[in-house]
Amino acid sequence: MNAPFKTDALPEWNLTDLYVGREDPRIETDLAAAKAANDELASLEGLFLQARGEPERLGLLIDRGIKLYEQATNSLWSVGAYASLSGSIAKDDPAWAKFEGDLRARSSQIAAESLFFSLELNRLEDSEIEAALTAHPAARRWTPWLRRVRLSRPHELSPDLERFIVDKSPAVANWVRLYDETLAKLKAQVGDESLTLPEALNRLSDSDVGRRKAAAEGLAAALEERVSTQALALNTLAFEKQVEDRWRHYSDPAQSRHLSNEVDADAVNALEAAVVEAYPRLSHRYYALKARIMGVEALDYWDRNAPLDAAAPRTYDWKEAQAIVLDSFQSLAPKFAQNAKTFFVQPWIDARPRAGKQSGAYAHPVTAERHPYVFMNYMGERRDVLTLAHELGHAVHQTLCAPLGTLLADTPLTLAETASIFGEGLVFERLLAEAAPDDRRKLLAGKIEDGLNTVVRQIAFHRFERRFHEARLEGELSVEQIGGLWLEVMGESLGPAVRLNPGYEHYWAYVSHFCHAPFYVYAYAFGDLLVRGLMEKRREDPEGFAPLYEELLAAGGTKTYVEALKPFGLNPREKAFWAAGCSQLERLVDEFEALV
Repeated sequence: MNAPFKTDALPEWNLTDLYVGREDPRIETDLAAAKAANDELASLEGLFLQARGEPERLGLLIDRGIKLYEQATNSLWSVGAYASLSGSIAKDDPAWAKFEGDLRARSSQIAAESLFFSLELNRLEDSEIEAALTAHPAARRWTPWLRRVRLSRPHELSPDLERFIVDKSPAVANWVRLYDETLAKLKAQVGDESLTLPEALNRLSDSDVGRRKAAAEGLAAALEERVSTQALALNTLAFEKQVEDRWRHYSDPAQSRHLSNEVDADAVNALEAAVVEAYPRLSHRYYALKARIMGVEALDYWDRNAPLDAAAPRTYDWKEAQAIVLDSFQSLAPKFAQNAKTFFVQPWIDARPRAGKQSGAYAHPVTAERHPYVFMNYMGERRDVLTLAHELGHAVHQTLCAPLGTLLADTPLTLAETASIFGEGLVFERLLAEAAPDDRRKLLAGKIEDGLNTVVRQIAFHRFERRFHEARLEGELSVEQIGGLWLEVMGESLGPAVRLNPGYEHYWAYVSHFCHAPFYVYAYAFGDLLVRGLMEKRREDPEGFAPLYEELLAAGGTKTYVEALKPFGLNPREKAFWAAGCSQLERLVDEFEALV
């Protein structure tokens, strides 16, 4: 049995450089500043269309309008980040839930006053905007933001309907809140222990099969008790999305996500096709090898991420994890390590698991004027070291592009995952290089499993979402129907060497992305395979790669994914690009098989 990992000394963040509490008067000051900027912006309503035929005047108005919009955004995002960050470690505290809900409603009302802005800009023709930017060159810097705004042009509604959607959005968000709070309060009864969701999930990688099985069955029972609530939330949010998509004339449930990511549907379809085609060579083959090593015909689902033997896996204390991550970032370029080190020196990381803290990990950018924060539940395992590198990769990316300002630094999801997954890759390279021969197979197994979880599993999640939303068009899905879809899609991805035991049909209910951000999950696979291409370019020319990579990150959201990858000679619109990434993962399986 593994000795429990001690989490008492792990860091907790201090948010007082944002606000000192719910009653901090600076919250009201910032909300008032947001309202003032939005009110000034609202005073320009109608002037953009009146300035047609006057390019210089229109250029001045565009520049002034976007600056005011960014000012309001900075204030609203600051208070919103504080509420979200505070609430994420206090999901069991009704006061924080109320604060976050009330603040969301107030922010929504303030933001609604600037709704006319993008609608009015989108009534202008491309030629009119280009003439305005030419006549007033200072406004040219906003070209990437204008490009993104105009992607939604064919799908915009009347001003009244757009305002209606904004006004009701806090109520819709409460379904997400219900989903989150249900998971945060979940307790899985495992023998004499009562485990939180992160603790139960972590137990699934325990070296003792009995403990894994008990945790899996305890979690399945806990999810079964709550699955009707999660199904209601998911059904309701899917129906709400379905109605809005119909009004906006989206032809596909994922289309709005593709637009926000500035990614072609063809590229995502090529990605999905390449990964599904690789299932037999990747997940099916690897899990069959793992079953053979473990001496069984098929793995139970709780064995999927199990260690290869009963020996207790190595744990890493916080200082070790810090040293590994910083040294790995240093190997790329000193600037990356210096940026990451600041997050350890300052109280900007919350790593200690505790009751009321939600599961998962993220890096929250706040605004370009304020530093990001890193959130995770550190349990001392190798995967946690990689997660730390992942989130610090995000934080470094957010720091590097901050000089652009909040609007231009905002990066589409497909490129937003680049630095994070690259950070993981750097750490793995270091761990593998320093591994003793006996540890090499374990490290390869861990890396392959991480790759399968990021690529195969996330594409399976994407396919589950597609099938769920397609079925939801015909009416509400029962718990049994959702569970059936889940088993079908996950069985297809995992292959015959993994047994989906009773209870696994409820495991969809803990994947918060399905509620938080529909069709987000493919971005993980997109980012992983994209990074495999970038790491190959780094191996070819380490010195020439670093400045190009820094330039990619510092560009934030100013370049599309095609533009950002062009200097590296990569074309993600082609299926062959994604297939090459899958082949790199397959080579790891080859190397692993040679050690079996």
